[in-house]
Amino acid sequence: MRPGILIAVLLVLGLMSGSVFTVTEPQYAVTFRFGKVLRADFKPGLHFKFPGVDNVRKFDRFIISLESQPERFLTKEKKDVIVDSVVKWRIRDPAKFFTAAADNEGAAQRLIPIIKDGLRNEINKRNLQDVVAGERGNMMAAFTKAANEKAKELGVEIVDVRIKRINLPDEVSGSVYLRMQAERQRVANELRSQGAEQAERIRATADREIQVILAEAESEGQILRGEGDAIAAKTFADAFNKDPEFYGFYRSLQAYRDSFQGQNDLIVLDPKSDFFRYFRSSDAR
Repeated sequence: MRPGILIAVLLVLGLMSGSVFTVTEPQYAVTFRFGKVLRADFKPGLHFKFPGVDNVRKFDRFIISLESQPERFLTKEKKDVIVDSVVKWRIRDPAKFFTAAADNEGAAQRLIPIIKDGLRNEINKRNLQDVVAGERGNMMAAFTKAANEKAKELGVEIVDVRIKRINLPDEVSGSVYLRMQAERQRVANELRSQGAEQAERIRATADREIQVILAEAESEGQILRGEGDAIAAKTFADAFNKDPEFYGFYRSLQAYRDSFQGQNDLIVLDPKSDFFRYFRSSDAR
């Protein structure tokens, strides 16, 4: 092959390679000439451009994570909080993205103040309880909506925002912990007071029931003793009526036994007194 032809073939191949580019499924492509966007709606496949004049910039369609540095914000009640967040975003308008941000790093630099201002506005509207738990979902939804309005100017869409961590500054944490401790102590004292009051009420009720039970038992005991005494008296009376002489003798023996229980017991009586009636012969009666 002649050298001239070879050179011509090489030039043609060079021009053809410089005029062809491919776009894959997970990519956007933007062609521009002297910094001005020509086209940004390429489908996946093989495409052509003017070699040496047109340039191609490709961007990923993937969702990108942007983790911001912890920032300090003020709540509605003027309490400082340190918020650590992460934002998920992706390119929606590649032509606008190329013009406004150029690349992912440039987009991140433009998104950071948008995220910071949006979080500040939403946190300023709410108290600490709502920021931490009460309205956290509503806060993130409102922030995403507001931030997306500004992110459209960059050709990107904020897909999701998550607060990873909310901390209190060191100078505030101590006072918050002391306040929480005082509140817990107050609740504990209140519960102890209620417990003591309830215990005192239970003891008073128990003492009253004991007194009632003892009184009822004493009353029942008196009734039973009275009934027993009545039965005993009736038994003695019946025994006396059956044999008065034997009953008198039996009672005298009991009196003798009770009178002379110890060795030193002494009684001075007339031997002819009625007390020694049964010590005498039957003729002496």
